Amino acid sequence: MRSLAFNTAFGLISTFYTLWAAIAALRPGRGAVRRVVRRYVLAMTWAMRAIAGIELEVRGREHLPQGPFILAPKHSSYGDGFFAYSQFEDLAFVTGAHLERFPLFKTVLAKLGAIVVDNCGGPEARAALTRSSALAHAEGRRILIYPEGALAPAGVRFRYRTGVYYMARDYGLPVVPAASNLGLFWRQEEWTKHPGKAVLEFLPPIPPTLEKDEFMARLEQVIEDRTAELIAEATGQPVTPSVLGTPPERSPRYVRRPRAPKPA
Repeated sequence: MRSLAFNTAFGLISTFYTLWAAIAALRPGRGAVRRVVRRYVLAMTWAMRAIAGIELEVRGREHLPQGPFILAPKHSSYGDGFFAYSQFEDLAFVTGAHLERFPLFKTVLAKLGAIVVDNCGGPEARAALTRSSALAHAEGRRILIYPEGALAPAGVRFRYRTGVYYMARDYGLPVVPAASNLGLFWRQEEWTKHPGKAVLEFLPPIPPTLEKDEFMARLEQVIEDRTAELIAEATGQPVTPSVLGTPPERSPRYVRRPRAPKPA
């Protein structure tokens, strides 16, 4: 019943705020649509707590730089975006072009200043990422990008993509890795939700001056190691390193994941 109630609320809240955001997008400037999206995100995090029973805890805010930076979190749940976005007043975010297929989303995303790229990657996607992120950087906005580019089940990692490195290098911005175990409670895009305490933890920034291989290795290690520790903390199981999986668009094979913790 809890999952049914949450998914019903999710649909109603999303429909309402999407329509509101589309109307707000008709106004000059980005402020109106940004405020609507901010309220949408806060409504969704409220629903996650009050209806789905997923308590949200944020750690490591002391690691966030004062000026612009790139936020690079673990991505295991559809709820990750709500969780991360709720922590900032204004955040430029990188998203796949698939969202533009939904009615009204293309208009809202454009007005919001989202960085929309082709999920398939390649030179064209990298060029689009460069153009859009240049605008966000010129505006002094913080940028959210998921290095794996796809939803990985809890306990699984996908190959980290290099777009985050090129953004950091080109604009001289520090990258803040972030670990999360939300995928235990809201698994990828699954209908069923599991109550419990989900943690989003910001980790010490990585400087943009590192060489690519060193940068990518460090980014992946700190995110995956801390995420494994957060999963162990929530499940009461030993810390288990994540296993390398294949994103669903490349292979439909199932990859294992740990079970959600039992309610206390």
